[in-house]
Amino acid sequence: MAEKEIDLRRLVIKAFHMTDVEFGEHNDITVDGHMTVSKEMLDDFVAREEHIEKIDIQIIKPGDHDRWTNTIMDIIPISTKVLGKLGEGITHTVTGVYVMLTGVDVNGKQCHEFGSSEGNLKDQLYLNRAGTPGDDDYIISFDVTLAAGMGQERPGPTAAHRVCDEFIQTYREKLKKFKGEKCTERHEYHDVVRPGKKRVLIVRQVAGQGAMYDTHLFSNEPSGVEGGRSIIDMGNMPILITPNEYRDGIIRSMQ
Repeated sequence: MAEKEIDLRRLVIKAFHMTDVEFGEHNDITVDGHMTVSKEMLDDFVAREEHIEKIDIQIIKPGDHDRWTNTIMDIIPISTKVLGKLGEGITHTVTGVYVMLTGVDVNGKQCHEFGSSEGNLKDQLYLNRAGTPGDDDYIISFDVTLAAGMGQERPGPTAAHRVCDEFIQTYREKLKKFKGEKCTERHEYHDVVRPGKKRVLIVRQVAGQGAMYDTHLFSNEPSGVEGGRSIIDMGNMPILITPNEYRDGIIRSMQ
C-alpha cells in the first residue's frame, strides 16, 4: 500500500489589480485599484546615502516605451507577507504595476557588470515574460544616479537597491492591510512530499562574483532587500530552498 502524500506547507498568493497610477502627495495604494506615487522621500534618501547623488521617479504608462532608459538593474513586483514567513502563509501582491530600478553614475557610466542595457526602453525591455511587465502594465521607473565610479563598486548598487526597497515598503505596509476577500486573483501552492516517488532537485546558478554581480536571499519581504543575505557573504555555497520559497520571491538579483 502506497504511503500518503505529506503536505509540508501551503502558500496562498492574493493579487490586487491596479488600473490607475498617477503622481500624488504621498505614496498610496487602494484596494479598488488606484495608486499614487510621490517623490517626497527622495531628498532624504540622497542626503542619507553617501554613494547616491540623485534619484528620479517617472510613471511609464502602458505602451509608452519609446523613451530613454539607463541600465535596467531589476524589475521588481510589489508584494508583501501578511501571514507567515517567505514560502508559506499568505502573500499579497500587486498586478498591473512593476517597479523598474535603473542606474548610472554622475559621469554617465552605466551601472552594469558584463553588459549594459541603456537605450530606448522599447528595445531594451522584453514584455510579457516571466518577471517582466505585460503590455497593459504600468512601470514606476526608479532611476538612481550614483557618485563617480560607484556603479561598479559593490556599495553603490547595494545602496540603490536598498533605497528602492524602502520606497516599495511604503506600499507594502498598506498592502498588508487589504482585506483578502477583495483580491482580484487567488493562487494556492503546496509543497508536497510523495513517498516512494522520485526526488527532484533543480539546480539554479546565481551571480556571486562581486561588485554589483551579487544575489541576496532570505529577505523579510518577497523580492525584498531588507534582512537579505548576500550569496557572496555566505561563501557562494549551495543553499537549499523550497519550491514555495522560490515562488514567494526569496531570491533577489542585485545585478
